[in-house]
Formats: sequence, structure tokens, C-alpha cells
Amino acid sequence: MNLLHLITRRRYQTGFTLIELLVVMAIIATLLSIVAPRYFDSIEKAKEAVLRQDLKIMRDAIDQFYADFGKYPLDLEELVDRRYLRSIPIDPMTESNTTWLVMPSPNEDEDGVYDVHSGHTGKALDGTFYEEW
Repeated sequence: MNLLHLITRRRYQTGFTLIELLVVMAIIATLLSIVAPRYFDSIEKAKEAVLRQDLKIMRDAIDQFYADFGKYPLDLEELVDRRYLRSIPIDPMTESNTTWLVMPSPNEDEDGVYDVHSGHTGKALDGTFYEEW
């Protein structure tokens, strides 16, 4: 074989073998199996942090409303109408602002929203239920 024949033959054989591709895919799959659970846990932690913050803000607004008017708001929309909230926040677990569970006052003589909870029925990462927060 002459040198020109070897060079042209070598030029057309560039590429990856099946074994090389399988090794690379196995490495990528291993890395994904390590990273993916951490990624999804961090998303859940972030949603839980947002939920806790939203609940705190709405409960503070309810308390401020009660301090100003001596009664609880009839619904969450009244907090928006009277500018205690800019808008009803979106529940990060249900991704809706209409799923909040409003709790009436334990005192039967008072009407209105005493407390608010998430409408999501799942369990948090710490083992508690979202609707109990």
C-alpha cells in the first residue's frame, strides 16, 4: 500500500465507535442520577420557603386589618380591596390563588377570615402536611 492510500483511508474512518458512545452515555447517566434528586429537592425547598413567606404576609395583613377595624376581613379579596395586600398570592404548591383555605374565627360571634392555610394536601419535606402550616 502506498502512503496516499493510507492517508485517504484514514481520513474517512474518523468518528466514534459504538463502545466509545456507550461509555460516554453511561458517564452522563451516572452524573444525572447524582444531580437530578438534588435539583428536584432544591425546587421543593424553594416552594416551601415561598409558601411560608406568603402565609406570614397574609396572616400579618389579617392581623393588621383586625387591629384597624376590630373585625376580621370577610374574605381575602377584602384585604386586596382595602390595600392590605397588593394581590392574593399564588399558592406555590397548587399554582393557583384560589385554593387557599380560609379558617373562621374560633369565636362564633366573629365572622370573617381568622387564618389561612395552603389548599395542597401533600406532605412537606419535614413530614408535616401543608394544610397544617
